[in-house]
Amino acid sequence: MTQVQKMLVFVGSYAEANTSGVYTYEFDEKEGKLSLLDQTSDLKNPTFLNVDVENRHIYAIGETKTESGKAGEVMMIQFSEEGTLTRFNRTITTPNTTCHVQRDSENRFLIVSSYHGGMAGLVSLKADGHVGELLDVAAHQSVDGATPRVHSVFFSPDEKFLLVQDLGLDLIRTYSLDREAGKLIPQGDTHAAKGAGPRHLAFHASGKFAFVINELNSTIASYRYDAENGSLSEIEVVPTLPSDYTGENGCSEITVSADGRFVYGGNRGHDSIVVYAFDEASEKLTLVEHVSTEGGHPRHFALTPSGDHALVANRDANNIVVFKVDKATGRLTSTGNSVSVSKPVCVRPYYI
Repeated sequence: MTQVQKMLVFVGSYAEANTSGVYTYEFDEKEGKLSLLDQTSDLKNPTFLNVDVENRHIYAIGETKTESGKAGEVMMIQFSEEGTLTRFNRTITTPNTTCHVQRDSENRFLIVSSYHGGMAGLVSLKADGHVGELLDVAAHQSVDGATPRVHSVFFSPDEKFLLVQDLGLDLIRTYSLDREAGKLIPQGDTHAAKGAGPRHLAFHASGKFAFVINELNSTIASYRYDAENGSLSEIEVVPTLPSDYTGENGCSEITVSADGRFVYGGNRGHDSIVVYAFDEASEKLTLVEHVSTEGGHPRHFALTPSGDHALVANRDANNIVVFKVDKATGRLTSTGNSVSVSKPVCVRPYYI
């Protein structure tokens, strides 16, 4: 008899420090249902999480205050197989609040993004997984009156480079990582359209392509990725919205199916997920559908590790909605299942 893998789902949210902000759910793939296991407080606005499944560590960003004003911090939280959360150490990171965190595969570094500070911060990790110290800060400078707004940083597939999405400067800046010195070294810029607002990036399974969702002009840009120098070359830009939609919108998350055949983007305002099919041979995106997220302001969503479901965090509806994924067509169908959670903004499913 085949043993069913256990899937835990970790959720970050907007929250005050004295209320729950990080949650653990178990996801039943057969029933398509989420069940709350545990929750923890003591973090203000833990809006993004990075999960080290092997060592059972969660790295949650948060907001704190210092003598000079608001600052970002990261807390390491341990989780058990039963989903129980235990808070461990915390470290102040950038001298402004953060909105995103990633980790290298060797568990040596975290990289945090500060939207309001216009910077990326490189943070060390200790051998036991505890958060270390801030090693380096890459602070972007204003250009022609435009204010830098660093929204996310992602490692390249081989982790030689870091790609920084700067919504304010309308560019993606590539850095190499000097691992011995703990330094971020600028390599070059890829410019988006003026007013596009690059927010998040997702790599194709082949490592040859990257897709960036532009928050401000509601588009997805596809790029060829050069692994030698970490540069991007634009292929095309497609809309995330139906042509007849005239309301306000701001894009959120982007992800690519494990087989690289489908690209998914979130619309806040239209409150939908746009689905595109990607043909690797022609390098073209073809619209599949727009699907209602069944709630306002879908801040984040994720495909489950099996690829059979999508979990959508609707911040303003205070819910996480479960969708079934047709892996042959890429289409999403609501299961009718959801859970209520206060202001969810990050959802991270993993087999343990």
